[in-house]
Amino acid sequence: MIYLHDDHIREIGIDWTKITDIIKDVVAIKDKGDSVHPLKPYLRFREQANRIIAMPAFVGGTIEMSGIKWIASFPNNSRLGLPRAHNTIILNRPTTGEPLAFIHSGLLNGLRTAAVSGVMLSHYIAARQPADLRISVIGWGPIGRLHLDMCIALFGEKIKRVTVYDLKGVDPSTIPAAVQRITDITSDWRSGYRNSNVIATCTVSAQRYIDEAPPKRALLLNISLRDYKPQSVAKVKGIIVDDWQEVCRENTDIEQLHLLYDLQESGVLTLADIVLRNGLAAIAAEESVYFNPMGLGVFDIALAGYYWKEALRMDKGIRLESSRSV
Repeated sequence: MIYLHDDHIREIGIDWTKITDIIKDVVAIKDKGDSVHPLKPYLRFREQANRIIAMPAFVGGTIEMSGIKWIASFPNNSRLGLPRAHNTIILNRPTTGEPLAFIHSGLLNGLRTAAVSGVMLSHYIAARQPADLRISVIGWGPIGRLHLDMCIALFGEKIKRVTVYDLKGVDPSTIPAAVQRITDITSDWRSGYRNSNVIATCTVSAQRYIDEAPPKRALLLNISLRDYKPQSVAKVKGIIVDDWQEVCRENTDIEQLHLLYDLQESGVLTLADIVLRNGLAAIAAEESVYFNPMGLGVFDIALAGYYWKEALRMDKGIRLESSRSV
């Protein structure tokens, strides 16, 4: 058994093409029914803004990995100088249950999140053929930064303009060198929102604030899931989810559309529809596309399995002794 943390993940390397390909593979494996991911429970106690989420999963096909993600989100941690989220994963060998790895890595959580967005964005580009990408990142924490890193790595030649907004302000030195000359740091989320065709909301906002209908033809990567006031997206026809049962709960924007505007599962497309069945062709070109990924354990376990295998190959990580009982 080995232990991996953020530095080990960085040493192994971040290959955005590889990890988005893994996400696509998992989408296909899940669609064929060779995966399991029970509805994830939320553990809350005392301060209800805090939560710890369990995400057990098995992925078959070419991946063959099982395990559990256990991620804590404590929004007020910044006051203590701590990360908001603490992400841990245990991998188990599917044939024996033997523990293979213990991973403590917020970076891995961010890589999964941005890689799923990358898959959605790649299909949006293929279907809509935009002349260029005008990207707005709302929320400049680790997830927002990784989203821009992903866009630069996979679609850098198409990026014309980047707009970054964060309620706490943005340090110009944190903007990647590759896009510094074409990046605007704004004091209002509206400027980027109104003038971009790719909008990634990556906040920890306690209240919904987006009160405007989205621009036509734009891709809305609704990563934080609770930024849009329901009326702002009530007329959007191109709604995509990763899994309806997962995302239509916990006060997400999708649940609000379900409760207030009678959005039903039959009225949305899934990521599998987009990746495997050319689902974007069914959405008129002038329509905006609203992607709501709740986050599925199958993606986390598959990426963790990839990094475990790479750690073994490259001799990275810390070996842990395992006890054997009879």
